[in-house]
Amino acid sequence: MRAQPRPPARPAPWGDAGLVSGEAVELDVRAARIGSRVLALLLDVLAQAALMLVLSMSVGIAMLNLPEGLVDGALAGGIATVGLILVLVGYPVLCERFNHGRTLGKMAVGLRVVSADGAPVAARQSLIRALVGVAVEWPGLVLPLVSWVAGVTVMVTDRRGRRLGDLVAGTLVVHTRTATTWRPVPTAVPALAGWAGVVDLSRLDDGLALAARQYLARVHQLAEPARGRLGHGLWTEVSAVVTPPPPPGMPESVYLAAVLGERHRRARYRLGLDRSAAATLWPELTLHPPAPPRATTSAAGPAAVATSEGAAGPDFTAGPAGVATSEGAVGPAGAVPPGTVRPAVPVGAPAAVPVQPVPGVRPAVAPAAPGGVPVPDVGT
Repeated sequence: MRAQPRPPARPAPWGDAGLVSGEAVELDVRAARIGSRVLALLLDVLAQAALMLVLSMSVGIAMLNLPEGLVDGALAGGIATVGLILVLVGYPVLCERFNHGRTLGKMAVGLRVVSADGAPVAARQSLIRALVGVAVEWPGLVLPLVSWVAGVTVMVTDRRGRRLGDLVAGTLVVHTRTATTWRPVPTAVPALAGWAGVVDLSRLDDGLALAARQYLARVHQLAEPARGRLGHGLWTEVSAVVTPPPPPGMPESVYLAAVLGERHRRARYRLGLDRSAAATLWPELTLHPPAPPRATTSAAGPAAVATSEGAAGPDFTAGPAGVATSEGAVGPAGAVPPGTVRPAVPVGAPAAVPVQPVPGVRPAVAPAAPGGVPVPDVGT
């Protein structure tokens, strides 16, 4: 019997780091690509620049306090070289050694340096990565432009996105945050709208509702028979705490979607009621756009002012439209009738306060007195 040739091994997917645990279980870990690694590098460059600034200021202040004979060009150059080595080499090595393989930039982006077999990175590997990076990658002291092009080419073409320092040190940069594609759970099931409107959900707790929601979000990733068994188990738990029972003839996932959609609708309705009550009790908490000011215009001539009798009388505080005289006549602005004497305004006198319009009030009139003259009711 002729042996069948073994099928060729399929290449690992683009986002697979290819790490296997000690129990021969492949780990679901994504390898970091050039995009996330460049972003982490930019953040690390900012952190290194800030560290270099702090070191320069500290060393400069310390050198100013030294005697003049001890400070010369050689000492300044040596201190600058040591500081540059500490920033470019010591920063990544110390961070990866004491922060679980993460610099500040990698921590912000969600990356981590591990060994090629998935073990924690060692100090020797971190040192090799840093030295190779400074020499031929960033800042690339040896042939900067050529080394940059070579480093980018290696990262793009490598199956796991490794750079030259990773290949030499035997390390790998992986994502510490999982990327999960969430699909929206249906908010309502039209076929079960009548049943969902009267169902009692008071005994459905948050933990069970969250489990049902996660199941519906990942149901497309599950395969039979695990999908049916998990859906049946969840619906068994949910059906035990909701009443009345639903109409038969539909899958368990449809029932779960109807329950979650109705629960969401009721929660949203309660939230709307709470917000309405809060806006009624504390209207200042509600953000309203300011109302535009009303534009008031007045015709030329004396303005009308409401009096206590309810009729409009002449306004003797007229502005540019006219000038009030002592006899009550109003002339054009700037013109004063002959014989009119204006009172002198003392220096520093307060500005005139415009008359505020008041609503007309008609006083109550009491019944006629015995003499036949009406007496206004002013004692109330």
